[in-house]
Amino acid sequence: MALRINDIAPNFTADSTAGTLTLHDWIGDGYAILFSHPKDFTPVCTTEFGAVARLAPEFAKRHTKVMGVSVDSVEDHQKWKRDIEAFSGAPADFPIIDDTSLQVAKLYDMLPAEAYLPDGRTPADSATVRTVFIIGPDKKVRLTMTYPMSVGRNFAEILRALDAVQATDGAPVATPANWQPGQDVIVGLSLNDEQARSRFGDIDIKLPYLRFAKPPNK
Repeated sequence: MALRINDIAPNFTADSTAGTLTLHDWIGDGYAILFSHPKDFTPVCTTEFGAVARLAPEFAKRHTKVMGVSVDSVEDHQKWKRDIEAFSGAPADFPIIDDTSLQVAKLYDMLPAEAYLPDGRTPADSATVRTVFIIGPDKKVRLTMTYPMSVGRNFAEILRALDAVQATDGAPVATPANWQPGQDVIVGLSLNDEQARSRFGDIDIKLPYLRFAKPPNK
């Protein structure tokens, strides 16, 4: 069965460019983003990992760690990091997991359980390993995104989605379409108008079931 929102993110221990890591211990008490790609030394993924490297200060401001997953070896990752850093102009300091065994790809349902990809595999062989997971401090999956081979991931959108997850986590609010940080949020239907005003102050009632308020302070 595929991972669902609010499932506990499967724990694993694996070698990485930052040494041997156990996911839940590595996450600690913050948020984490786990993102995967089909193979090192490929063009789209080089641009994506470069984007993550440049966004490192933004993730740090959000108390969020980032971990890459690849079906290649740590040795290959270390060599590929030089290309990522040369392209992006930023250090690729986030860990990249060695998933040559497909342990993580199978745990996270990125590949069929019986998948076998021998040495010499091409990116197309592991094309499904292009997924993003946002994981909360309680180790639950908050959000998933899966992309095809031909579509580079929009990390500005991933950052926006992280902001939305953090803004709504533990509060009776949701974010509307195209929401950006600082904009009004939607008041949850679990609160009546009086309760909403008591909690959020003024509310903007567009429809009986669509009410906006300033984002809560956390």
